[in-house]
Amino acid sequence: MKRRAFLTAAGVAGLAPLTAIPTHAQTPGGRDLFEIRQYILETEEQKKLFDAYMKEAAIPALNRMGIAPVGVFFAENATTPAYVILRHKSMESFLSTTQKLMADAEHLQKGAAFWNAPAAASAFKRMESSLFLAFKGMPTLETPVKSPGRVYQLRIYESPSVKTGQKKIEMFNDAGEIKIFREVGLNPVFFGEALVGTKLPNLTYMLGFESAEDMKAAWKKFGGHPEWKKLKGMAEYADKEILCGITNIVLKPAEYSQF
Repeated sequence: MKRRAFLTAAGVAGLAPLTAIPTHAQTPGGRDLFEIRQYILETEEQKKLFDAYMKEAAIPALNRMGIAPVGVFFAENATTPAYVILRHKSMESFLSTTQKLMADAEHLQKGAAFWNAPAAASAFKRMESSLFLAFKGMPTLETPVKSPGRVYQLRIYESPSVKTGQKKIEMFNDAGEIKIFREVGLNPVFFGEALVGTKLPNLTYMLGFESAEDMKAAWKKFGGHPEWKKLKGMAEYADKEILCGITNIVLKPAEYSQF
């Protein structure tokens, strides 16, 4: 076989396991996929345009295609970036979102100002996207808090290797850390293993609280929980071995956010 033909055949063979996966099928165990988008908004006009678009056009259209609930958040005392969290039930949902939005006449009509913004007055500077697979220990998104004053934490745990990243996921799934969270009032919204994005390998999770005071009280209770003290004392789960970076972002929901 000629070298070019061999390389072509080898490349196709290497893609076979991926292309054979039916994108319409549910994920393993029916677990959710979470897409987290960050929109960089540079001006007040972009912020106003973004809010109007999400409220009047994007969220209703996403809901029509089965993507619900849709969360929109901003960091405390900040207008950028905007965090948009989309829950997908299949890979097909993730892959087809843009095409379905482009085919939705109501979305295009109500979102025209944002969707058709010219290059000289763009609707946003940049948009980044990451994709996560829900943990087996919490396979679907939950909406545990409802109060107008609710706050959320988005936390990113980076690991020094894929192996150590899986060890931290094991700590949540199998060693009981999610259970401890629930007991002390660290109310999970989702836990996800990053499949695509930045800061890989990482796991990312979101917690919800009725108020900032509840958030502080829950973390204090967590630190004193006997099962947590036992767990963090185990050598195999030592932070210095399985983590190399933690990012903590406190978020407030937009008034039109669905959780």
